[in-house]
Formats: sequence, C-alpha cells, structure tokens
Amino acid sequence: MNATVPSSCADLRRPWPDLVDPATTALFLDIDGTLLDMAPTPSSVAIPTQLIELLRQTHEVFNGAVAILTGRQIAEADNLLYPLRLVGSGVHGCEIRRENEGTIVSQPSSIDEDLLTALFALVPAIPGVVIEPKGPGVAVHYRLAPLRRREIESRVRGLVADRTSKLVVSVGRMVIEIIPPGRSKGTALKTVLALPPFLGRTPVMIGDDVGDEPAFAIAAHCGGAGLKVAGEHFDRDVADFGGPADVRAWLGKLIDRYSDQRCSRECSGIAECQSAARATEAT
Repeated sequence: MNATVPSSCADLRRPWPDLVDPATTALFLDIDGTLLDMAPTPSSVAIPTQLIELLRQTHEVFNGAVAILTGRQIAEADNLLYPLRLVGSGVHGCEIRRENEGTIVSQPSSIDEDLLTALFALVPAIPGVVIEPKGPGVAVHYRLAPLRRREIESRVRGLVADRTSKLVVSVGRMVIEIIPPGRSKGTALKTVLALPPFLGRTPVMIGDDVGDEPAFAIAAHCGGAGLKVAGEHFDRDVADFGGPADVRAWLGKLIDRYSDQRCSRECSGIAECQSAARATEAT
C-alpha cells in the first residue's frame, strides 16, 4: 500500500479512503464484529439499514473484487446479506465460493455424531452455552455464560483430545471453534486472490477476531494489509476501526469518493467532446 495505515480509525475526519484505491485493491470482509455488531447469539444479529445496498455499491466500486470471509457457513451469510451472494469463504476456509452466485464447495465434515452429542450435552450442563453446527465444523458460543469460559474451553478441548488428527480448536470472541486442520481465512484469501477479478490486486482484509489473523498475514505477505476492528480481541488503541459502524462509514466514504471521481471523469469527457465538436464546426 502507498500510505501508512493509521493506528486508530475512530475519527472519521481522517482521509481513510485515500488508503485504498478501488481500481487496484481486492477487499476481503469478515461479517460478525466487522460489518455487523456482535449479538448474544448468532441468530440474533441485527442487519443495519442500508448495509446490503452499501455492499452492493462497494462491489460495484471495486469492479467485483470484494469477498466475504466468515466463520459462518456461506449459505447462512447469504441469508444475512440477501440478495447478495458474493465470492467468499465460510467456516474459516472450509467452504469456498469462487464466483458470485456460484456453487459452494465444502470440505467433508469430520464432526462425528458422538462428538456432536457430547457438545450438545453442554447446553443443559452450562446454561447460556449455544452449540452451532456448521457442516465441516462446529462452534461453541458462551457469550451468555462468560464467567464459565475456562470450564467450557477445558471441556471442549477434552472432547476433541482424541480427534486432533482430524480437528483443531480455535478460541475467538466468546466462541470456541472446532474445524478441520489446514484451513483458515488465510488459505481462503490466498485461493480467492488467484481468481478473476481479484488476481493482480492488492489485498486488504478487515476483521475483528483471532480467526481473521491468518488472513491479515497472507494479505501482508501479498503486499496488502489487515485492518483491525476493535472489540474483545483488539483494543481500540491498536485497532484501525472503533467498531462495525466505523467500517460501514469507511465503505460509504470510499463509495462517495469513487462517485465523485467518476462524475469528474464523465464531466471532463463530455467537456472534451463538446470542445472537439465546436472545433470541428469552426473548421
């Protein structure tokens, strides 16, 4: 990138859009905690007014080089962002969609029935625990039982202990993810970056949690950057955005800036054509 990413993006008066050129950048976006405010459970998230139109215009501004990298399943992300069905990845790299409206390719599940049954047994044992099956993986949410974090994590790791060749445990924002090894948002970003129209562009990933860090690393390795959203994982003094509202505002500023540039180019082109026409008439 040509400019240094500011250490804090809580102040929208800063010229953030100057940090990203939509003509040469590939934009990768997390959903929960990045585009959407966190909620007590995955199913209780609220979709901000105009978010879908904001993403549609962002997709247009970047000429299609916008992807969603989420811990949710892609089908669930589609429901949240309907009618958009963007290129992207789900379940931390275990699912991939290589083109808009395209087929979702999913890694086979390594979550056996015995493990799933044992995980669901945590629900009555620890009130507030929410189990979210995700096809290739499963998430154990404890946002409603934060004081039981250590107990929950210990019990989950114990259940997975004899399955470490097939599954790994990752701890995020009030959630414990169980997914196959070798997959991450980083591997997903690398895969998508090789696809048109992403190929040859500078990757910028925006995320808020542990699961986004592999994508940050791959983006930086490819000459781009990872922009952090403040929350339970990233403190405000090290984050680039104060929260999802800042991310949405930043996207809005990028769209406005692009629209102004496009209008300027179109007006300039019309003026040049008019000038050429007058010169032809004069001769």
